[in-house]
Amino acid sequence: MISSCAERIQEGYVQTTWGPMYGYLKVGSKDTTPLLTLHGGPGFPHDCLESLKALADERPIIFYDQLGCGRSDRPNDVPLWRIERFVEELIQIRDALAPDRVHILGHSWGSMLATDYALTQPAGLVSLILASPPLSIPRWLKDLAEYRHKLPKDVQQTLDRHEKAGTTDSDEYETATNEFYKRHICRSDPWPEALERTIAGGEATVYQTMWGPNEFFMTGNLQSYDRTGSLSEVRVPTLFTCGAYDEATPEATAWYHSLVADSESVVFENSAHMPHLEEPEHYVRVLRDFLAQVDQR
Repeated sequence: MISSCAERIQEGYVQTTWGPMYGYLKVGSKDTTPLLTLHGGPGFPHDCLESLKALADERPIIFYDQLGCGRSDRPNDVPLWRIERFVEELIQIRDALAPDRVHILGHSWGSMLATDYALTQPAGLVSLILASPPLSIPRWLKDLAEYRHKLPKDVQQTLDRHEKAGTTDSDEYETATNEFYKRHICRSDPWPEALERTIAGGEATVYQTMWGPNEFFMTGNLQSYDRTGSLSEVRVPTLFTCGAYDEATPEATAWYHSLVADSESVVFENSAHMPHLEEPEHYVRVLRDFLAQVDQR
């Protein structure tokens, strides 16, 4: 997977309260503060974040598959799929893999997890990168409704008809949903192989329990999630990122940025929800600069 002999891979499993979790892919051998990554979903593995391995020439990069997806254990236990338990899981993962100083990047759902973890004021957290963050689900749903109204009329009618009939598992509904996704999830055509692997490694039960049938039709237990009232309590340097066509709109991301005192925000003009895949070199360069600045403080 990594051809350079200067880089080092450690793979394995972390034993947690809820079972073994894959385990980790830790890239890089530099004696610098590591970056721990939290993938999106919920219920989709870390694969689509692998472009961040480019940062391994400067620091260790830690990836893991959250419980319920990818190569981690997949217990058939619906009560496990709630954000409070995922925070507890993150605490155990960090204790095992990055117990001292650490930067944390959370993408999409992972930014929600990262925010809730940061609000516990954990020792040794050096910075946050909140990538394409849905930190207010009411705002998220409002923004996505506006995007949806800009879809072709026949697509909107198909979505409406199947949602009313309760047939959101139909092929026709999936095809209509993909019209939204190719505009606001990833604008690359075809989609990058890493994103396809992420989708293939997903677990529908986790996603549907916490989110719903898709990104814009939300029925899961995160419906009421909103941390805008608490973002002033984030006490570490924070970088917000999003794409110009992102589900996490530039306007919403700018609002979150305004609520965190020590923060900055970057919009990737040629991207939707996956700037790290759609503009990978630019994205890595922005992260590299941010992490270096924080480390120099």
